[in-house]
Amino acid sequence: MEIKTPAPSALAAVKAGPPAEPIDKTRRIPEKTRRAIELLATGKCKTQTEAAVAVGTTRETLCRNLAKPHILEFMRQRAMRTIAMAAGRAAEVKAELLDCADNMVRDRSSTFVLGVAGIAPATTPGLAVNIEIKAGYVIDLTDDPRPGTDVGMRIISPAAYSPAIDADLDQDSAE
Repeated sequence: MEIKTPAPSALAAVKAGPPAEPIDKTRRIPEKTRRAIELLATGKCKTQTEAAVAVGTTRETLCRNLAKPHILEFMRQRAMRTIAMAAGRAAEVKAELLDCADNMVRDRSSTFVLGVAGIAPATTPGLAVNIEIKAGYVIDLTDDPRPGTDVGMRIISPAAYSPAIDADLDQDSAE
């Protein structure tokens, strides 16, 4: 295998380094890529492969082009223009649905229109109940008893100890 040296112009570009200031020119989008984007956006082609065949390019080239940042920005701007153009029509449809015979359709369209106008029902509950419920028993599983405590059972409670109702067995047996 023969080793070839790069062309002198390529060596000069490497030695010169990157340009001092970035080149200010807009990136060009190939015509085939523009047509493929149009076919995909309108639904005439369902896959990128179909669009590539329709415009006469390879799938790999089209996929590589669609991944470039300036082409992604072009597609985003195209989508925003399409949505902006359809917004007026959509608003008219919502307004017409307010006069529909179906009560559910009228309710949903009126809720949507009011929500867009900034008048919306509360999404959080109106009543917040805060009940502090504490555990009935606290079990201490430590091995060493704490100083000043009984080694047997301990009652840990902020309230005073009150025995259970049926703990008084002497009165029950006397009756």
